[in-house]
Amino acid sequence: MPGVTLRVRFAPSPTGYFHVGSARTALFNWLVARRAGGTFILRIEDTDAERNREEWVDGILAALAWLGMDADEGPYRQSARTERYRQAVDMLWEAGVLYACDCTRDQVEGRTKAAGVLTPGYDGHCRGRGLARVAGSGEPPRALRFRTPDEGTVAVDDVVRGRVEFPCSAMEDFVAVKANGGPLFVLANVVDDIDMAITHVIRGEDLLPTTPRGILVWQALAAAGWQPEGTPTGVRSADGERAAPDERIPLPVFAHLPMLVNEQRKKLSKRRDPVAVERYRDEGYLPQAFVNYLALLGWSPPVDRELFSVDELVSWFDLADVNHSPAFFDVAKLTHLNGEHVRALSTDAFVEACAPWTKGHLARWRSEDFDPEVFARMAPLVQERVAVLGEVPDMVGFLFTDPVEMDEASWEKAVVGDPQAGELLDAAAAAYRGLEAAGTWTADALHRATEAVAEGAGRKLGKAQAPVRVAVTGRRVGPPLFESMEVLGPRRVLERIGRARARVAGAGGTGTG
Repeated sequence: MPGVTLRVRFAPSPTGYFHVGSARTALFNWLVARRAGGTFILRIEDTDAERNREEWVDGILAALAWLGMDADEGPYRQSARTERYRQAVDMLWEAGVLYACDCTRDQVEGRTKAAGVLTPGYDGHCRGRGLARVAGSGEPPRALRFRTPDEGTVAVDDVVRGRVEFPCSAMEDFVAVKANGGPLFVLANVVDDIDMAITHVIRGEDLLPTTPRGILVWQALAAAGWQPEGTPTGVRSADGERAAPDERIPLPVFAHLPMLVNEQRKKLSKRRDPVAVERYRDEGYLPQAFVNYLALLGWSPPVDRELFSVDELVSWFDLADVNHSPAFFDVAKLTHLNGEHVRALSTDAFVEACAPWTKGHLARWRSEDFDPEVFARMAPLVQERVAVLGEVPDMVGFLFTDPVEMDEASWEKAVVGDPQAGELLDAAAAAYRGLEAAGTWTADALHRATEAVAEGAGRKLGKAQAPVRVAVTGRRVGPPLFESMEVLGPRRVLERIGRARARVAGAGGTGTG
């Protein structure tokens, strides 16, 4: 649209944790705005007082900040715009577009059943009854309904799905205003979009069926003379004459994004699927990796790779390239992609990213026991082995806790289940004391000494070092053993092997428990 500044909006409802589908919608809006040099607006749809909670608003803001998608405007709150909605309701009522209805759902269903009508929906019972907005008893009607056309079609020209037509004969007179005077979703959104000069409505395909209703409300407001709030220049055309309604407040461009599904190809559910963005943040996924993966849900880059930066994404993204097929939210693929991003970090960036888990609120050891120099030495080895940052404490906890926290499953497998475990620990301790005495406590020397222990026991290195690893680190898996022992130093290594050997002996044998 030449000469028009692109303006998009992300309008979540604060009714729960921040859904990955909402995050994908926010991202695509943000990308469109960033590529076009437009404006990304955040609007909180908080008119449902029974379901909305302020903590969910905080969660939305925190999640967007974590993903790097801060809004250019907002957050605007629908709860602060009730007077504006009342003005729209008054205008539509005066135009004869809205009418009062006092039917209950049971009454409507009873009438349609008695008439043998199989298609659900409102039957238009109150359409010609001339009910006032406030009944004679002083009680308001149950709702105000929008009078839909009897004939014709409403067409949605959608960037993703193409042209979709909705016959008016299949559209019921929908509820636009509740009994308390509050607008429903469609009316409130149209008023907001007009007032905020939204040029593109980009949202999930589950909202496509409501779009023709929104178009009808939009056109009705334009025909009634609605003027966008704060935009008086839109009232007149270029030649100074009063603009036609469609020129004054033209419809936005629509784009309905593909549905996200789980591995059973069912729509993602808050009840059964891991859909909270906060969960992935707290488990140690990188924001740039999460954004990278979200972008792949319905869109493909113009290059033969799936790992890319946010800057590359901004330069490549085009709504026209979004497909309409359901997109599989694959946690395994997300985790793999996150691991690739982790390994792409510089060592310093990795150390900094790990801070919440090493010296922040997610650390599992006392702050005074954490040694940043020790972690920095081990960081490159850990970085190669973790997929998410939440795995870091398990990898390096043995460095900052004494006595070491023992994983009992690892102990059972590598020590209790090995009849030679006690002998291997004795031999390893003797060899390591020799290295300490010789002043040759290095990873290479520890490796060679352990290989000699393995040969003496007639074992391969991996089998021989398993009891040593568990004794020293408390786990069967972790960073390279010999580099870990070099960092720990001889005193701590020998003390831990000694404690493990005593536990074996206390269990009643040289290797079994």
